[in-house]
Amino acid sequence: MPSQSQKWFFRSSELAHGDWDVHIDAANPPAEGWKYTGLRIGTLTKPLTLPADNNERIIFLLEGASAVVEYVVAGNPAASQVLAGRASVFHGPADFLYLPINTSATITGTGRIAVGETPATVAKPVQFTPKDKVQVAIRGAGRESRQVHNLGMPDTLDADRMVVCEVIVPAGNWSGSPSHKHDCYVPGKESTLEEIYYFESAVTRGATTAASSPFGYFRGTSADSRPYDVAEEIHSGDVALVPYGWHGPAAAGPGYDLYFFNVMAGPDPERAWNATDHPDQAWIRQTWQSQQTDPRLPYGA
Repeated sequence: MPSQSQKWFFRSSELAHGDWDVHIDAANPPAEGWKYTGLRIGTLTKPLTLPADNNERIIFLLEGASAVVEYVVAGNPAASQVLAGRASVFHGPADFLYLPINTSATITGTGRIAVGETPATVAKPVQFTPKDKVQVAIRGAGRESRQVHNLGMPDTLDADRMVVCEVIVPAGNWSGSPSHKHDCYVPGKESTLEEIYYFESAVTRGATTAASSPFGYFRGTSADSRPYDVAEEIHSGDVALVPYGWHGPAAAGPGYDLYFFNVMAGPDPERAWNATDHPDQAWIRQTWQSQQTDPRLPYGA
């Protein structure tokens, strides 16, 4: 069991490694016992490479006009895929590419790239999804309204282990509410999923200000005897790890939109995303029935 002093939150640049601005994988674990999820964030000032190993990956532009992914799946000829990007993470989804295990890749282009990865054992097919085919959902209502891009959910991507999505939270809104957990296997009710949050924040749409430090907040607490306590002001480039326990809300500061990219995976026999709401907060869902969704959503290009 990780110790009480284990670090679960990292500031921008603390996880930089090699050519990557953020790099988490089995060879670079950020915490004791971390083994099911990985993340790479890179700036395309030069080609970025991915090794052929036991990780399945999802690749997309955080911002930038376009990128090219040249890849080789084990036993197959080289191939390539152009990825259309977006102005920022607050301008709707971008194209994404899923690469199976035992696939090497080189990424070139402009802007910043995100790679979510999880160790896997089954080789699934390469899959490309253009931005206009990405499933976009509005969850919650009122101040709990948020926009979700279901990139790699069990019902949107044929992957082996990974469960991934993007979330946009308009200024002043809360996501991850009610607080919830997915740290024990209860078939059909709760999954065991390790989770990474990668955050970005920006001045909300339509605002003009010289402010230079957009922010939000993130909270996580223990659900049992395993120690977990995170209460942080978050900024662009920060990373929070959720090994277990209650987590949420992720709150956008007044005047500042919040974005996060989630990478989840775990040891359960099936790939599923099931969570349990905190018993003191589950009632919040009932209040959404009498509220409208935030009219600022959806955020598009």
